[in-house]
Amino acid sequence: MASRSGNRQQANAGGENTAAKPAMRKPVFIKVDQLKPGTSGHNLTVKIVNANTVLSKKPRNPSSLRVPARPQQNTRIAECLVGDETGSILLTARNDQVDLMKPDATIILRNAKIDMFKGSMRLAVDKWGRIEVAEPATFVVNEENNLSLVEYELVNVEE
Repeated sequence: MASRSGNRQQANAGGENTAAKPAMRKPVFIKVDQLKPGTSGHNLTVKIVNANTVLSKKPRNPSSLRVPARPQQNTRIAECLVGDETGSILLTARNDQVDLMKPDATIILRNAKIDMFKGSMRLAVDKWGRIEVAEPATFVVNEENNLSLVEYELVNVEE
């Protein structure tokens, strides 16, 4: 038994350098007009045109729940028109993200995804992504090319 653990320690000592973490990749930033339905992992720098709160709901009565849950907080959802010089799209901001959505602010979206809502594209950042406030951008948002106004239809292709 002792010889096995000794062999393991020797194997681990020799293999430490080969099992190093892979190097971090630099993020690839894209423009709004390159977004497609059903895609994810997007990094964008966008400017906020406007922000409208669409839902601000208080939590249900916690005494009616049998299992004590985490602390209840208000559910807030805001729809924000964001964009860059190539186009614009609606961003769905949730809870703490709503506080960052100030008109004319510039934000960096990391690991954003495209959600489909009633046949149109919406940009969203879930728990695996991040929204950061950035330095003010110099570009003017192209509101003429609003990708959220394009309606998509799911088509089944038979082979």
